[in-house]
Amino acid sequence: MAAPVLPLPQLKLPTAPSPVTPEQRYWKSFKNQKSHTSTASWPISHISFPSVVGAATSNSLVAAAKANDLFAVTSGPRVDVFSIRRREPLKTIGRFDSEAHCGEIRADGRVLVAGEDSGKMQVFDVGGGTRAVILKTWHLHKQPVWVTKWSPSELTTLMSASDDKTVRLWDLPSNVPTRVFTGHSDYVRSGAFMPGGGSNMLVTGSYDETVRIWDARSPGAAVLTFKHADPIEEVLPLPSGTTLLAASGSAISVLDMVAAKPLRLITNHQKTVTALALASHGRRVVSGSLDGHVKVFETAHWNVVASSKYPSPILSLGVITAGATHDDRHLAVGMQSGVLSLRTRLAGAAADKARSRAAEQTAFDAGPSALDKLDAQRAKRKRLAVSSRAMDRLGDTVDAIIPTAPRTAGGGAYKRPKLKPWQRDFREGRYAAALDAVLDTHAPEYQSITALTLVVALRHRSALREALEGRDELTVLPVVRWASKYLADSRYVGVCVDIAFHLLDLYSEFAEGSAELASQFQSLHGKVAREVEKAQMALLTLGMTEALGSGSVE
Repeated sequence: MAAPVLPLPQLKLPTAPSPVTPEQRYWKSFKNQKSHTSTASWPISHISFPSVVGAATSNSLVAAAKANDLFAVTSGPRVDVFSIRRREPLKTIGRFDSEAHCGEIRADGRVLVAGEDSGKMQVFDVGGGTRAVILKTWHLHKQPVWVTKWSPSELTTLMSASDDKTVRLWDLPSNVPTRVFTGHSDYVRSGAFMPGGGSNMLVTGSYDETVRIWDARSPGAAVLTFKHADPIEEVLPLPSGTTLLAASGSAISVLDMVAAKPLRLITNHQKTVTALALASHGRRVVSGSLDGHVKVFETAHWNVVASSKYPSPILSLGVITAGATHDDRHLAVGMQSGVLSLRTRLAGAAADKARSRAAEQTAFDAGPSALDKLDAQRAKRKRLAVSSRAMDRLGDTVDAIIPTAPRTAGGGAYKRPKLKPWQRDFREGRYAAALDAVLDTHAPEYQSITALTLVVALRHRSALREALEGRDELTVLPVVRWASKYLADSRYVGVCVDIAFHLLDLYSEFAEGSAELASQFQSLHGKVAREVEKAQMALLTLGMTEALGSGSVE
């Protein structure tokens, strides 16, 4: 039996350098935006998402992650508790006498703590019911409490930092702090527990321009102090437990706690950096600033891998994870204008549904033919899935499966692939007609890669000159335009040069009789001249850089 005639396979070109990196595409995928405006447009001062480390008290990390669906947003005298899945507020805590600060949910998602300007700290039950119940109140700080954080390893331990220059360690059942740390000489506006240090190691940042490391097991002053040139707005320990980030003015310092020295000073922001957060399982750091920019840094060399601009100064941000693998789900940004921006990255079944809806909308806008084509593609995928499942079941009882070409509905003969008109012309030797068909830019199925595929096939058959011969002005012009358009593309340049040589050999003597043809040949000549000039400049630059390199080596 003779082999079936197959369509001409389309060329696969090497991928050209993309101006958009994979990292930028990842962060641009956070695009399903939803915004909330706080009551009276109070600035969004803090966004908190509970650490997954505390979920160790549960028998299953997966069960704990599913049970915890909350994150907290602090603005003015309120703390709003949001649902991660619905991106909507579930309850609002407004039982504060003054402006609230740093509403933090515990790792189990049941309890929230917040400070306020009056110096009071309150602990609320947010795990059940529609209203938050006050479980505990402390009023030992004498000035506003700006930091309240739960311990990542012990559910009843928390820390606080205040404008009264003190840092305190608390046990939830007790009415007095278990430890008071003194040493800062100005407001303490940021702090956190250190990874790997249990509930004993703390880090704080103050307006006295210092970052201090405290150890509850060590009496006296801080065990380590880093002095900066500007007040410290935020501190962020990295998961390794040996590296620390501190936002000081418009710069972010990377501090090595083992060597007790700074590793790097990041100066990519123009105004004060107000927020830092971890992302991508600790491999990325996200920063927000009063300049309205959010920047993403990789933690190997601290280069910016992505950035975005917001319409208002940024006061807080957080990368909220979801699912058993704790992948990044929401990028939450709180602004001075009182707007909370939630950008969501869909994954799994949700992403498939979103793509399907987008394809349906595109096909609907294109017309009935596009809808029919989409339905046919879906039906084909469904048939392939059914066939694959059947072959998988068959594989349980046989040693090997030999795949075959698709057959007709009645079985027997192989189905002959359907050729497009230009493919049929090419197969039957009507090369000029095939070339005219693929160069028709007004055709709905026009693709430059299809034209390139045909031209390469014609060149392999030594039929390119035959396809270009015997043309008039109207049929020559599309070929000249196509060659001129793609001459600068390194992937097309070979065939474009061949076409240009054939056209000049065949039709240059007729250019004087046609103004349009002469203009197109002149345009082609100008483009070639510009490409030659670029190549000469590139060679000149290469020679200069090699000379500089050899001089530096000497």
